[in-house]
Amino acid sequence: MADDEVATKAPRSDAHESVQADDTPAQKGPSMGLLLFLSNGTGIHSKNNQLQADKYASEGFVVVMPDQFAGDSLQNNVTDPTAAPDANPSVIEKIKMGFADTAKSFMIDMWLARQTPEKVLPLLHKVIEGAKDEFADAVANGDGIYAVGYCFGGKYVLLLGSELPDTVAKGQATKDEEQGVVKGGPQIKAGAIAHGTMITKEDIEGIKVPVTMACTENDQLFPDDIRAEGQKYLVDNNRPHEIQVFPGVPHGFAVVGEYEDVKIRDAQKAAFEQMLSWLKSH
Repeated sequence: MADDEVATKAPRSDAHESVQADDTPAQKGPSMGLLLFLSNGTGIHSKNNQLQADKYASEGFVVVMPDQFAGDSLQNNVTDPTAAPDANPSVIEKIKMGFADTAKSFMIDMWLARQTPEKVLPLLHKVIEGAKDEFADAVANGDGIYAVGYCFGGKYVLLLGSELPDTVAKGQATKDEEQGVVKGGPQIKAGAIAHGTMITKEDIEGIKVPVTMACTENDQLFPDDIRAEGQKYLVDNNRPHEIQVFPGVPHGFAVVGEYEDVKIRDAQKAAFEQMLSWLKSH
């Protein structure tokens, strides 16, 4: 699956792009089921995302990795998290870096503003409906569709595991005011997410299917208080769930990348095993 010409960088400055020959595993025998792989913002052309999807395929899943951004992924030229800063930058360089960081932050904010549930969910609904036909045997083998989400994709695993009005889930307008808004059931049977982004307490409270979360500590993109409130709701309402918090690792740690820090490498392995085990047991 990986494509050398469209490789992306690993999540942090101590990570390097993984390069493997023949990195797409062959599917042998009956599949474990159909797995919807929802990536981070770098999208389907990121080599790291492709390799991460391959890891699930090697475990027996038929993996579908949709372009949830409709060609509008967060490109590497917006931010290069692997670029090593100068140890002793001049005053001018500090000013330049400040302007660059501000511009990058603005571009990312503008990109995030375009990626709304109203835009993304109807696209995912079409992918799911198509996958049910094309990979009917895999769906039958797994008795439904599984989903994993990393960073941006994490929020949408939660939403796909919720009951949503058709106006949001399918992008359908209400034809008759008296008819009201029709809600559809969960579109997945179980979900797993790693270091989700832009997740709200309501997203967690809405989940109707078993879910596991691999989280980082003090994550500004998924604050501890929101995670704690959501977890309390899941416990109080007996919703099947599992939440593992990995301290001392960066947001994005669970995506494939060659890290120099052993602690991050160990957490990456543990997060994958956590998510894989959850899917296989549900």
